[in-house]
Amino acid sequence: MHELDPETVPAQLEKVAGLTHPEWLPDLARLELGCHRAMNIPLPQPEELQTLTINPSLQLLPVPWTHLLTLLTFGKKQDMERVEPGEELVLIWSDPTNRNLRFETALPDHLLALKMVTEGITPEEAAQQANQPIALFDAVLWDAVRKGVLLAPLSRLRRTPAIASQAVDNRFVAAEVFTLQWHLTQSCDLSCKHCYDRSQRAAFPFDRAVTLMQELRDFCWSRFVRPQVSFSGGNPLLHPDFYRIYQAAADHGLMTAILGNATERSNIERLMAIQRPVYYQVSLEGLEEHNDSIRGEGNFKRTIAFLEMLTELGVPNMVMLTLTRNNLDQVIPLAAVLEGITGGLTFNRLALFGEGARLALPTREEYKAFLEQYVAAMPTHPVLALKDSLLNVIYDDRGEPLFGGCAGFGCGAAFNFIAILSDGEVHACRKFPSPIGNILKQSLEEVYNAETAARYRDGSTACHGCKLKPVCGGCLAVTASFGHDPLTSKDPYCFRTK
Repeated sequence: MHELDPETVPAQLEKVAGLTHPEWLPDLARLELGCHRAMNIPLPQPEELQTLTINPSLQLLPVPWTHLLTLLTFGKKQDMERVEPGEELVLIWSDPTNRNLRFETALPDHLLALKMVTEGITPEEAAQQANQPIALFDAVLWDAVRKGVLLAPLSRLRRTPAIASQAVDNRFVAAEVFTLQWHLTQSCDLSCKHCYDRSQRAAFPFDRAVTLMQELRDFCWSRFVRPQVSFSGGNPLLHPDFYRIYQAAADHGLMTAILGNATERSNIERLMAIQRPVYYQVSLEGLEEHNDSIRGEGNFKRTIAFLEMLTELGVPNMVMLTLTRNNLDQVIPLAAVLEGITGGLTFNRLALFGEGARLALPTREEYKAFLEQYVAAMPTHPVLALKDSLLNVIYDDRGEPLFGGCAGFGCGAAFNFIAILSDGEVHACRKFPSPIGNILKQSLEEVYNAETAARYRDGSTACHGCKLKPVCGGCLAVTASFGHDPLTSKDPYCFRTK
């Protein structure tokens, strides 16, 4: 008995369609044949790709029926009854991440992405031809990559071989997002006791802001990573051109986040009308009495109400706490208060710069005990999030999976983020003086590729050889605030003994 050739099935079914079988059966067989082909076409490895490429397993099939696609799954009688004459284009492909079969009705954005790649049309050219913001065309391509319809090369924003060779997981080798932490203005409506910088600086000029966004977009596309701007300050909303800058960021296809203070509902609605922030981060320093002693009377209640309003409006939000000796015991109680109000609570250790130099830090022993309590509390306090890289010391001691540390790759200073101040100064990290250039005088590429930036990317030589380096590296800002050279000294809070 001869084995049935899948390629011949649709033609065989044409002979009985409309007689003993539904008229649409041959076309369903063509879809199933497309599935068979998609799952048997080898996919290139990401490291083999140099540019965006159409997934070679992709099948683009016209069918003269609507709702036929639902029958590729476990179709029921009512699904069959919905099939009726009508033109549809169907996409079928093998998912590059897991080789699972995927299919859906082709949408205009799918077809546009395929046309752009096939004909070599850049987003810039498409935007010019259509007289539309480039963000629309960037989004079309990135969405096609996310779905696996297009294949992208590996991220070129990668750790050096010396660091990458120590990584226990490839997730900690290459970044998928590059972020500008952009301090647009020093103006602020608060006067916090731990403020890192109260110096007088000019607000960032609008014209340079626009050209910098184009540089950021180009920087990221050349490395096949997504661009993000985290607007901060001061209070970024107090910049005289903030909404124009925010609109320009959206038009350039940049993901946007806000690191700021509570504000009026109308301001958030104005943001949302332009582009939903990836997240809006506010700060609390503990429970109400302690928080208000640091951030001003009434701040706690205003911030809680603001978080509730953000959630109501559908804006992802989170809370950051600056950890000192005086609020060490308030983090977990604060988490209990914030459950159901915000998406996450995490902390940064205080770096002893600016106003914060007058505050007290815990001892290393107190800090280690706090981290152990924090980890123990996480199962019952899901709002607690991971950030401080030294938590990985605890996880490693327990033989538990590691996480990405402070910036997803241990210390991400000058690697997957940089900080730009309102007068153009660029720092590897905002928490301590770490100048690497001036964006009013240099391009983003020049700043990022500078030798000083590369030194901060390498982190402290004291951590070389430690297997946790790719997900830790300590906190350079805290090390510097103790008067040590952050590029040669160990984080004074590191308690790793192995």
